[in-house]
Amino acid sequence: MKAVLFDFDGTLADTLPCIYHSFQEVFLKYDNKKLNDEEVRAMFGPPENEIIYKNLEHSEKEKAVEYFFQTYSENHERLVKENKEVTKMLHELSRHFSLGIITGKSRRGLEISLEILGMKHYFDVLIPGDEVKNIKPHPEGVQTALASLHAAPSEAIFAGDSDSDIETGIKAGVHSAGAQWLPNLQQTSFTVKPDAVFKHAEEFEVYCLRQTE
Repeated sequence: MKAVLFDFDGTLADTLPCIYHSFQEVFLKYDNKKLNDEEVRAMFGPPENEIIYKNLEHSEKEKAVEYFFQTYSENHERLVKENKEVTKMLHELSRHFSLGIITGKSRRGLEISLEILGMKHYFDVLIPGDEVKNIKPHPEGVQTALASLHAAPSEAIFAGDSDSDIETGIKAGVHSAGAQWLPNLQQTSFTVKPDAVFKHAEEFEVYCLRQTE
């Protein structure tokens, strides 16, 4: 195996509480709407700016986008804590494999999180949702990452916490891994069956390292 690819939110970082909070603040400020976490999650898929443009009724959408990123950045350290198991996993896997992120998150949102969490140096390729024509579960993001890393689908695994991630991996022809090691997940079970499900980041780390033996 050459490449280990990851989703980001809910897989590598427990960012979902911060994302929920940021969207809730935007919709409260601009549309005077109180959204619960489930209502925010139902909008997930495209990058943050597209979610706002598609769902916000207020005309000042660009200002709302800026307010989202301001809120996300300002609350990140308070709401998103480092997961030491994930940090250890990335450290170990980066010594043996090329690592990549394929996310629906925008480049801007991803960079905010990677910078604050000190994770960016682990990754060889980043494929955010605003730099592909087709978001997950379309395989474009995984295929783009594999091309960049000069890896065949059979030489890669993609780990994520949602059915969309698993479906993406299957469509791209890579091994698929269900990631259920963080406190806040998009889904607690999968309707699309991955090749394997991991409850702890350390288990996934060991699984990948065995592929080098």
